[in-house]
Amino acid sequence: MPIGGKRVNRKHPTSNIQHPTPKSPDAGGRTLDVERSMLGVGCSTWLLLNSGPGDPALNMALDEALLESMPRLGRPVLRFYGWTEPAATFGYFQKYADVERATHLRPLIRRPTGGGIVPHIADWTYSLVFPPGHEWHSFKAEASYRRVHEWIQKAFAKLNVETKLAPCCKKFFPSARSSRRKEAHTEKSEICQGLLTSAATSVLPGQCFSGCEKFDVLWHGEKIAGAAQRRNKLGLLIQGSVQPPPISLSSADWQKAMCVVGRGEFGAAWLDFAPEATLWRRAEFLVGQKYSQPAHNRKR
Repeated sequence: MPIGGKRVNRKHPTSNIQHPTPKSPDAGGRTLDVERSMLGVGCSTWLLLNSGPGDPALNMALDEALLESMPRLGRPVLRFYGWTEPAATFGYFQKYADVERATHLRPLIRRPTGGGIVPHIADWTYSLVFPPGHEWHSFKAEASYRRVHEWIQKAFAKLNVETKLAPCCKKFFPSARSSRRKEAHTEKSEICQGLLTSAATSVLPGQCFSGCEKFDVLWHGEKIAGAAQRRNKLGLLIQGSVQPPPISLSSADWQKAMCVVGRGEFGAAWLDFAPEATLWRRAEFLVGQKYSQPAHNRKR
């Protein structure tokens, strides 16, 4: 979603960042052979990771470490996670000064994916990671964006919640209808799949413009789910956030519905996944050297 209604900068396709990285580094920064694969890419087994609430920097680091591990794991991973403190993440190409003016939330962590500012207060956060050679990895950005949101839409249907996919990009001021959401959330979400938007003017929490990108998930006309992507030779990473409707729903029920739909739509045979020590070391390395560092978060 654009920030502050400013013009779109079309220089960077942030919904599908392409980084030519043919090798993934290990916990010490050395490269690993991406040809080594423990499991067949064509398997119907998908790995399920519910990592619970995490430190903001670690949340981003673990998603990147999972992407780096895709050639070795060889299977898709669906990860559900939360936040140990309120935070905001923002797109890989966004300017830190603009983000800093746009929200009072801290810390501010630069994501490995594109998109805009996402406040993490009461949202349901997930990531999907696919290995090279998997069908999802071959999709164009719009196709994978649509597919993941159709998945979310069907999961809500399992919970008797009717949602729609946005037919096109739309920008509008908050309407009276948004008051229902404001009662349930202290800050309006800005989840952006599309291109960057400059936040040259001060935009405070709860006073942002609202709108949607094509194929965002809508509830009563309001955006409740969006995502950002990064696709490279190691695989595809989708990071998404759902701002649940202010009705009686639990994240556990939604996660269960996501798994049921995944099994029915994609033939996913879920296997509980506990990241091995090597993956955790890599994530911790990325926290210390990247996501907790002002040099990374303020790099633009």
